[in-house]
Amino acid sequence: MFDSKLAISTPTLNAMFTASTRAAKGLIRDFGEVEHLQVSRKGPGDFVSKADLKAEQTIIDVLQKATPTYSMLLEEAGEFVGREPEYRWIVDPLDGTTNFINAIPHFAISIALEHKGEIIAAMVHDPIKDELFYAEKEKGAYLNDRKLRVSAKANFDDAVMGVTFPRIDDKEEFNFYETLKGVESNTAAVRRMGSAVLDLAYVAAGRYEGYWAQALNPWDMAAGSLLVTEANGIVTDLNGGAHFMKSRHILAGTDLTHKKMLGFIAK
Repeated sequence: MFDSKLAISTPTLNAMFTASTRAAKGLIRDFGEVEHLQVSRKGPGDFVSKADLKAEQTIIDVLQKATPTYSMLLEEAGEFVGREPEYRWIVDPLDGTTNFINAIPHFAISIALEHKGEIIAAMVHDPIKDELFYAEKEKGAYLNDRKLRVSAKANFDDAVMGVTFPRIDDKEEFNFYETLKGVESNTAAVRRMGSAVLDLAYVAAGRYEGYWAQALNPWDMAAGSLLVTEANGIVTDLNGGAHFMKSRHILAGTDLTHKKMLGFIAK
């Protein structure tokens, strides 16, 4: 468990750190007992476990104590409007639930703070790999105690791209599989790992050169989007616009990969 001091320490990040590390302890414990978890079905390919709900409640308890007047948007519990609605926590207690319940060690806790529609702080915690990604607006992005910067690869042919497959391909707006075909033919590799928040964190860390997805939820994008921009990357919707949280479509990457990807998507 990452227990070193944060490279940048503020009351907001400290509250997020406390919330995520406490939730992470429970997830690590439950991951070791994954065969015995009681899992219920929410919908096609969409699961929720006791571990998920416990982690979310842990995060709620910490954040409400630290900022009792803030609003919250949570994957499981929904939305709560506080006395300061201009501030809103956006939380996914377990992104990669399908990985988790199948004993695949690739999942994360995601916490973001939004102020008047803009993400101003972010934390993505991968408890199994002991990796803590975090950022605060205009203060940079970090992995544990190391400052992050997006990849410096100069050729799109060498790029490794992350992707989340949509359950339904909206061909009236985007043809996902045509885009995928073009990207696979012109890059080194495309990876579908099952955690959008970690995909975005990997772009910030320079592990991927880019990531794209359609039909996501705000908690899938909020924290990761700030990580990327604070690591000098670019984040837009799939049309190159700024409103990816509303459109639910996202494209993140380096300047090179972002421009190339807009071309593939437009085709």
